[in-house]
Amino acid sequence: MIETIKEYASKRIDLLKIEATEKSSLSAGLITYFVVLLVAFTFFIILFNFGIAFLIGKALDNTSYGFLIVAAFYVVVMAFIIAFKTKIVNGVADQVIKFLNH
Repeated sequence: MIETIKEYASKRIDLLKIEATEKSSLSAGLITYFVVLLVAFTFFIILFNFGIAFLIGKALDNTSYGFLIVAAFYVVVMAFIIAFKTKIVNGVADQVIKFLNH
């Protein structure tokens, strides 16, 4: 009986190790994917913002105003992010916990 319990415990530990390895591998893969996606998206956003700033500047006959308007937009976005910090952090934490427990 004791031998069976030891064998069960050993098998259970092996199973937990395999599950931990699987979750770690999936997490590493997702992190890598999101980092690559974030880099590509960052380049897109930077170039897109330059284009929008020049476009607005051309419409207003003053390039500086175009860049000022784009910067003001990001100040407003930043204010919203700061205002909703708790909701954002809790939402991300909930998603991470769901992923790790799945």
